[in-house]
Amino acid sequence: MEAAAMNALLSKQKAAHLRDGAPSAAQRIERIDRCIKLLIDNAGAIADALNQDFGSRSKEATAFTDIAASIGPLKHARAHLTKWMAPEKRKVTPAILGLFGAKAEVRYQPKGVIGIISPWNFPVNLTFAPLAGVLAAGNRAMIKPSEFTPATSELMAVMFSSAFSDEEIALVTGGPEVGQAFAGLAFDHMIFTGATNIARHVMRAAADNLVPLTLELGGKSPVILGKSADIAVASARIMNGKTLNAGQICLAPDYVLTPRESLEPFVAGAQAAVAKMFPTLKDNPDYTAIVAQRHYDRIKNYVDDARAKGARIVELKPDGEDLSQQEHRKIAPTLIIDPTDDMLVMQEEIFGPVLPVKTYGAIDEAIAYVNKGDRPLGLYYFGTDEAEREKVLNATTAGGVTINDVVFHVAQENLPFGGVGPSGMGSYHGVDGFREFSHAKSIYTQIKADKPLQQMRPPYGPAIRKYLAGQLKA
Repeated sequence: MEAAAMNALLSKQKAAHLRDGAPSAAQRIERIDRCIKLLIDNAGAIADALNQDFGSRSKEATAFTDIAASIGPLKHARAHLTKWMAPEKRKVTPAILGLFGAKAEVRYQPKGVIGIISPWNFPVNLTFAPLAGVLAAGNRAMIKPSEFTPATSELMAVMFSSAFSDEEIALVTGGPEVGQAFAGLAFDHMIFTGATNIARHVMRAAADNLVPLTLELGGKSPVILGKSADIAVASARIMNGKTLNAGQICLAPDYVLTPRESLEPFVAGAQAAVAKMFPTLKDNPDYTAIVAQRHYDRIKNYVDDARAKGARIVELKPDGEDLSQQEHRKIAPTLIIDPTDDMLVMQEEIFGPVLPVKTYGAIDEAIAYVNKGDRPLGLYYFGTDEAEREKVLNATTAGGVTINDVVFHVAQENLPFGGVGPSGMGSYHGVDGFREFSHAKSIYTQIKADKPLQQMRPPYGPAIRKYLAGQLKA
């Protein structure tokens, strides 16, 4: 779609927003219901489209991560939005005005039209989950999905056009040029989910129109294994998070920091966990392929670079299975043991089934290593030592944390989800999403009696001097 056509579409939605005003709770719920129905009615088609786009993607994984994980936030918003919409009373300052009848409140008002730029790794979920907050807040939406999943993007275009007018929700498809023009539109708010390097361009484009942004990015999310961790349980949970969608997840564990004495037990635990989940890889529909050749080549280059620089490489695949000859772009779960910082795999977000494992002596070493890098989207700690856990939580900064597992904090609708610094800005999910996509309008109602207010006006007299003397104290 051309930039002029997108601008016209945006103008149409903004005009409809002004014409119709803020939708009622019933209207918001009805729009959310339409989204839920779209997901349920098209579940099979969504799984087929994603399988086509990836080359091989588990239909069960799609049902779990893209469909059920989208319906959950929509249902949560549907159940709570009436309460979220209620005006919020605040205390009046100075308090004496409250005694005379002054009132203060916050009303949450729809911002208008929200732009959504969704990525290729979970293209359905990362379109519909933000829509839960966008629609609950009473907004309209324009969506630009990724060109890397064209079948899924085209399917979503058909889905939305079948259930929504283009005044309510409109989806535009296209490549980088369309994405660049979309990012430069004068939305009332925009949410971008994707890579940090692309986010810099999005932010520059949004700056021209001072569009407020929610950026959900990524980074190198660390796992810290405490000395008290149950290694067998931890390794199974870590490898589950690392192999889901073949590690193509913004919150996937990016590297593990383990006590030296736990290294070999972790390697053995990871091998056992992967063997149990994936007895085969090559023709196993449960194991997802890499989305595109350039990403496949990038991930393979990380492994080759680490091997060339002296790292120990452990491929977690069945004996004798040759992935060099395959129909799809599958990469076996791979551990890189004792990587050094000059290796590419320790410098860039991996976004694939490769997991570096570093050792440490004391917990302070692990904390220092995390803190010398950019603040990550997620951080994961395993262990039962409460003092050590609190030390890790207090000494590090991450967008969110899961204790004794990975990724799971993103599924909590009552917790805000977002990054910090290079891993993102702003947050959504649940009530935090409703507020992110709302304008919090402050409203103050003055007292009726004018006499108390007259004391604040010239000519100033003893009453105002007495009041100021009381205020100018520590």
